[in-house]
Amino acid sequence: MRWDGISEFVYVAEHESFTRAAKELGISTAQVSRQISALEKRLNIKLLYRTTRKVSLTEEGRVFYQHCRGVLDGLDAAEQAVSNLQTKPQGRIKLTAPVTYGEQQLLPLINDFMVQYRDIEVTAFLSNQKIDLIEGGYDLAIRIGKLSDSTMMAKKLSHRTNFVCAAPAYLEKYGVPYSLVDLRQHNCLLGTRDYWHFIENDKNADKEINLRVSGSIQYNSGHSLVDAALKGLGIVQLPDYYVQKYLASGALVSLLDDYREPEEGIWAIYPHNRHLSPKIRLLVDYLAERLS
Repeated sequence: MRWDGISEFVYVAEHESFTRAAKELGISTAQVSRQISALEKRLNIKLLYRTTRKVSLTEEGRVFYQHCRGVLDGLDAAEQAVSNLQTKPQGRIKLTAPVTYGEQQLLPLINDFMVQYRDIEVTAFLSNQKIDLIEGGYDLAIRIGKLSDSTMMAKKLSHRTNFVCAAPAYLEKYGVPYSLVDLRQHNCLLGTRDYWHFIENDKNADKEINLRVSGSIQYNSGHSLVDAALKGLGIVQLPDYYVQKYLASGALVSLLDDYREPEEGIWAIYPHNRHLSPKIRLLVDYLAERLS
């Protein structure tokens, strides 16, 4: 009896919906509701806030969810440890990743991976929007920066660094900025946001700064911003995979290095109930080894 309602509760917590949880479990919504109500009554604790539009966890529910998720993961591990001992990784993996990182770094590695594992198929959707993995039926997502979704498993694959840089011709004509204040006098080439990220030492502690900048160009294309910087149109802040080769060749010069923000993590995230799939684990380990 102690197991009654546990699976239903975990699925509702992860889907934030009784209907979606019921569909995933292959039972009726009414049955899910009854099981969770009985579980709350047995525990004498309210686990979920329910409204007509949303289902969310109470503070007690969040604690209970973490423990229950671990219990179900242990059961999954026990089953798969037996059933997958002799199983060759196969089947389709559906994943999503940021556009440029996916094109430049990720998909070439996945192509190499598929050369080795011919029985695995991959569907990749590149988007800079954060996609709901459960709703979209995704097995895996590659995310960059701070993670906010605690209902997902995560493995760090690598990191990236943002560089502020400009062409030597621009700096010769307009001067070199030595402080963040100096950027006000320069043409800053903007992406989708009108601010750049920095850190500044304040009383022996690093302080994160979102500095508003302005300029004559705003593109939602990193490649186009690099091209503008190379042609001496202004200063740009972009991740290393856009500018590394130009910094190495001297076509671009790194600026304001003392204010450079810390490295950002590059993560593989995946739903709890899929993290033990042999094909997913194989791909994640493969990427981690080659990107680290």
